[in-house]
Amino acid sequence: MKLFVGNLSFDTTEVELDELFAPFGTVVEATVITDQGSGRSRGFGFVTLNSAAEAQAAIRGLAGKKFSGRNLTVNEAKPREERPRRSFSGSRC
Repeated sequence: MKLFVGNLSFDTTEVELDELFAPFGTVVEATVITDQGSGRSRGFGFVTLNSAAEAQAAIRGLAGKKFSGRNLTVNEAKPREERPRRSFSGSRC
């Protein structure tokens, strides 16, 4: 089950995210989302745990807790909404 992790310090690494969630179960994947242009963290990420039970335990254990000086937001990841493609050709209708 995939979890959204928000309000991360911009210095948080994927290894730290993995280690943070490891006590709650098997971490399948831990990803910190970065800005495509600068490569800098956008302050959130996603963690996939092996089961729904592990994910619920992580939500209960980490939501609102301090990590690197910030209170974490942890909840079930929602599917990404399809957004209309924007044209950057410069023409305006």
